[in-house]
Amino acid sequence: MAPGFDGGSRATGENAPSYPGKLTPYVIITVLAGAAGGLIFGFDLGISGGVTSMAPFLQKFFPEVYEKEHADTSTNQYCKFDSQKLQLFTSSLYLAALVASFIAAAVTKKFGRRISMMIAGFIFLIGAALTGAAVHIAMLIGGRLLLGVGVGFANQSVPLYLSEMSPYNYRGRFNVCFQLMVTVGILCANVINYFTAKISGGWGWRVSLSLAGVPALIILIASFCLSDTPNSMIQRGKEREAKALLKCIRGVDNVDAEFNDMVAAKNEANLVKNPMQNLLNKRCYRPQLTMTILIPFFQQFTGINVITFYAPVLFKSLGFKDDASLMSAVITGVVNMFATGVSIYGCDRWGRRSLFLEGGVQMFVFQVIIAALIGWKFGVSGNVANIQTWFAALVVGCICVYVAGFAWSWGPLGWLYPSEIFPLEIRSAAQSVTVAVNMVFTFIVGQCFLTMLCAMKYGLFIFFAFFVAVMTVFCYFFMPETKNIPIEEMTQVWRSHWFWKRFMNDPNDPVNMAVGMSRLDDANDQV
Repeated sequence: MAPGFDGGSRATGENAPSYPGKLTPYVIITVLAGAAGGLIFGFDLGISGGVTSMAPFLQKFFPEVYEKEHADTSTNQYCKFDSQKLQLFTSSLYLAALVASFIAAAVTKKFGRRISMMIAGFIFLIGAALTGAAVHIAMLIGGRLLLGVGVGFANQSVPLYLSEMSPYNYRGRFNVCFQLMVTVGILCANVINYFTAKISGGWGWRVSLSLAGVPALIILIASFCLSDTPNSMIQRGKEREAKALLKCIRGVDNVDAEFNDMVAAKNEANLVKNPMQNLLNKRCYRPQLTMTILIPFFQQFTGINVITFYAPVLFKSLGFKDDASLMSAVITGVVNMFATGVSIYGCDRWGRRSLFLEGGVQMFVFQVIIAALIGWKFGVSGNVANIQTWFAALVVGCICVYVAGFAWSWGPLGWLYPSEIFPLEIRSAAQSVTVAVNMVFTFIVGQCFLTMLCAMKYGLFIFFAFFVAVMTVFCYFFMPETKNIPIEEMTQVWRSHWFWKRFMNDPNDPVNMAVGMSRLDDANDQV
């Protein structure tokens, strides 16, 4: 059932409340600069898999993996890289991001989105310096933990920043710019790994890890130049400055309707004294809480981080040579970046649901095909003498189609959809839950993948395909469309959904109390 407003009107882009304004150069520059926060997340996703496939790096920090790979040529291909310590190198970042996201929620609410972005860049820069200069495993993991703090702050603040700065009818494509920057970061990391692996002397991995400081500097410098969002300013009592900024970013003087809705949302938010407690306990927030948990859970269990974390390692496990594995990771990175452009073009035209559903079907089909190909070639033994060129090309091609399906659906929309569905009173708290859930399952996948690959063999791809099937069915029945709905009107989407509306009928819930106050104010205005 399509979402609609109370009284029977439909919550669609055609007759949802609209605000005057135009797409200004100011908002374009501001949004693109803010989206650069995605670079640090993407760069780390791409860089870690590349350096863990470099022999000098393994020899220095993970000698047992190096010996298993190089000394024992009869080792089962599925199990060559099975090491808890190696997986901890990758996954430790996301454990730190999990903790940091809750701290970032309080900082973002009290001091604004821009300050959180500034902190993200600064801490990530320190982490990049530590990992690049690491001389022992403790220093390496310590640097990764600092990188995780930076990622936690960035992922908490940037999607909110983009959703609040964007005009409502451009919100989807501007928010997807965050994921586009993630894919740019992944691609840059894969290209850098390809070339640094060729550096003689065995120090190329230091260059790869140190260059994480570049995206950190970009977001740090950008955050000094950016303004905060009008919503955040109003929330912190800076209403005059917020209205002036709103006129600037909308390019018109008549912003009263949008500004008044923001002020009303702030007043409603003030009724909620404990946002996190209300999010977890109040029935009226159950739809948003469900999406807050399930969307990042499903996003990680698409299996995409198997590709982004471990693409070079995965391709080496499939029998590709060093150069071939790194180049295959570059190819999938290019596909990832360009396919994200499809989402930028289509999310505000075709809607979020259609992209979620199409992407889910595409990923499911090609994960099953990949599992069949690997099972046919490797069986359960994992021993294979050589990989034919046609087979390698076919596997890479199938992985690219799978990556494309993710890149125009669950990749960008997994961040966009949660960031736009929360009312102001719980927005920072709910976004921190989104980031925390994302990081928890990113950590689990990162920590367990190589062990699962060793244990489950090609069946691992069937494992992830099962979750893709479940989440696609969930989207079909329970995910309302949010295309072209003003962010402060989003509560009405849930009030008119066939299933979620049953959670919105308690008159003592904060949302319904706020709706009642708004109707009373409207009635007084008419009198």
